[in-house]
Amino acid sequence: MDPQNFKPDVLRDPPPGESEEIAELRRDVVGALRTVYDPEIPVNIYDLGLIYDVQISDNGEIRILMTLTSPNCPEAGILPRVVESKAAAVPGVSDCTVELVWDPTWGMDMMSEAAKLQLNL
Repeated sequence: MDPQNFKPDVLRDPPPGESEEIAELRRDVVGALRTVYDPEIPVNIYDLGLIYDVQISDNGEIRILMTLTSPNCPEAGILPRVVESKAAAVPGVSDCTVELVWDPTWGMDMMSEAAKLQLNL
Protein backbone atom coordinates (compact mmCIF):
# COMPACT_ATOMS: atom_id res chain seq x y z
CA MET A 1 0.00 0.00 0.00
CA ASP A 2 1.31 3.39 -0.97
CA PRO A 3 1.24 5.66 2.11
CA GLN A 4 1.00 8.72 -0.13
CA ASN A 5 -2.31 7.50 -1.56
CA PHE A 6 -3.87 6.19 1.65
CA LYS A 7 -7.19 7.78 2.52
CA PRO A 8 -8.69 6.99 5.93
CA ASP A 9 -12.16 6.84 4.37
CA VAL A 10 -11.18 4.39 1.61
CA LEU A 11 -13.52 1.70 2.96
CA ARG A 12 -16.39 4.07 3.46
CA ASP A 13 -16.70 4.42 -0.33
CA PRO A 14 -17.01 1.08 -2.16
CA PRO A 15 -14.78 0.62 -5.21
CA PRO A 16 -16.37 1.76 -8.48
CA GLY A 17 -18.13 -1.05 -10.31
CA GLU A 18 -18.42 -3.29 -7.25
CA SER A 19 -21.41 -5.62 -7.58
CA GLU A 20 -24.31 -5.16 -5.17
CA GLU A 21 -23.65 -8.65 -3.78
CA ILE A 22 -20.01 -7.80 -2.96
CA ALA A 23 -21.03 -4.36 -1.63
CA GLU A 24 -23.51 -6.03 0.72
CA LEU A 25 -20.87 -8.51 1.87
CA ARG A 26 -18.47 -5.59 2.43
CA ARG A 27 -21.09 -3.83 4.60
CA ASP A 28 -21.62 -7.02 6.60
CA VAL A 29 -17.88 -7.55 7.11
CA VAL A 30 -17.41 -3.90 8.16
CA GLY A 31 -20.32 -4.35 10.58
CA ALA A 32 -18.56 -7.36 12.09
CA LEU A 33 -15.28 -5.44 12.33
CA ARG A 34 -17.08 -2.67 14.19
CA THR A 35 -17.75 -5.15 17.00
CA VAL A 36 -14.01 -5.50 17.67
CA TYR A 37 -12.53 -2.94 20.05
CA ASP A 38 -9.00 -1.88 20.78
CA PRO A 39 -8.52 -2.95 24.41
CA GLU A 40 -6.84 0.35 25.35
CA ILE A 41 -9.08 2.78 23.44
CA PRO A 42 -12.88 2.59 23.73
CA VAL A 43 -13.42 2.78 19.95
CA ASN A 44 -13.93 -0.07 17.50
CA ILE A 45 -10.97 -0.91 15.27
CA TYR A 46 -12.73 0.11 12.07
CA ASP A 47 -13.56 3.64 13.21
CA LEU A 48 -10.19 3.85 14.89
CA GLY A 49 -8.67 3.50 11.39
CA LEU A 50 -6.83 0.23 11.99
CA ILE A 51 -8.43 -1.47 8.98
CA TYR A 52 -6.59 -0.31 5.88
CA ASP A 53 -8.28 -2.48 3.26
CA VAL A 54 -10.88 -5.20 2.84
CA GLN A 55 -10.41 -7.07 -0.42
CA ILE A 56 -13.26 -9.35 -1.46
CA SER A 57 -13.13 -11.84 -4.31
CA ASP A 58 -16.22 -12.93 -6.24
CA ASN A 59 -16.24 -16.24 -4.38
CA GLY A 60 -16.31 -14.63 -0.92
CA GLU A 61 -12.63 -14.87 -0.04
CA ILE A 62 -11.64 -11.90 2.12
CA ARG A 63 -8.22 -10.39 2.67
CA ILE A 64 -7.97 -7.72 5.36
CA LEU A 65 -5.01 -5.39 5.70
CA MET A 66 -4.83 -3.95 9.18
CA THR A 67 -2.42 -2.23 11.49
CA LEU A 68 -2.17 -1.50 15.19
CA THR A 69 -1.73 1.78 17.01
CA SER A 70 1.87 0.80 17.72
CA PRO A 71 4.25 -2.00 16.69
CA ASN A 72 4.74 -2.60 20.42
CA CYS A 73 1.02 -3.13 20.99
CA PRO A 74 0.53 -5.98 23.48
CA GLU A 75 -2.46 -7.16 21.42
CA ALA A 76 -0.38 -7.78 18.28
CA GLY A 77 -0.67 -11.54 18.63
CA ILE A 78 -4.36 -11.57 19.49
CA LEU A 79 -6.20 -8.78 17.65
CA PRO A 80 -5.54 -10.00 14.08
CA ARG A 81 -6.90 -13.44 15.03
CA VAL A 82 -10.02 -11.86 16.52
CA VAL A 83 -10.51 -9.82 13.33
CA GLU A 84 -10.09 -12.93 11.19
CA SER A 85 -12.57 -14.87 13.31
CA LYS A 86 -15.21 -12.12 13.23
CA ALA A 87 -14.91 -11.61 9.46
CA ALA A 88 -14.87 -15.35 8.73
CA ALA A 89 -18.14 -15.76 10.67
CA VAL A 90 -20.01 -13.40 8.33
CA PRO A 91 -22.44 -15.33 6.08
CA GLY A 92 -21.09 -15.36 2.53
CA VAL A 93 -17.42 -15.31 3.54
CA SER A 94 -15.75 -18.46 2.27
CA ASP A 95 -12.28 -17.76 3.67
CA CYS A 96 -10.54 -14.91 5.47
CA THR A 97 -6.93 -13.91 5.95
CA VAL A 98 -5.64 -10.95 7.90
CA GLU A 99 -2.33 -9.33 7.13
CA LEU A 100 -0.76 -7.05 9.71
CA VAL A 101 0.98 -4.11 8.01
CA TRP A 102 2.93 -1.13 9.33
CA ASP A 103 2.96 1.11 6.27
CA PRO A 104 1.49 3.63 6.43
CA THR A 105 2.06 4.16 10.12
CA TRP A 106 -1.20 4.59 12.01
CA GLY A 107 -1.97 8.10 13.22
CA MET A 108 -4.90 9.81 14.86
CA ASP A 109 -5.79 11.42 11.53
CA MET A 110 -6.86 7.95 10.33
CA MET A 111 -9.77 7.83 12.78
CA SER A 112 -13.28 8.47 11.54
CA GLU A 113 -15.02 11.67 12.58
CA ALA A 114 -17.28 9.58 14.82
CA ALA A 115 -14.26 8.14 16.64
CA LYS A 116 -12.74 11.58 17.09
CA LEU A 117 -16.00 12.87 18.55
CA GLN A 118 -16.25 9.85 20.84
CA LEU A 119 -12.74 10.57 22.15
CA ASN A 120 -13.37 14.35 22.35
CA LEU A 121 -10.65 15.11 19.80
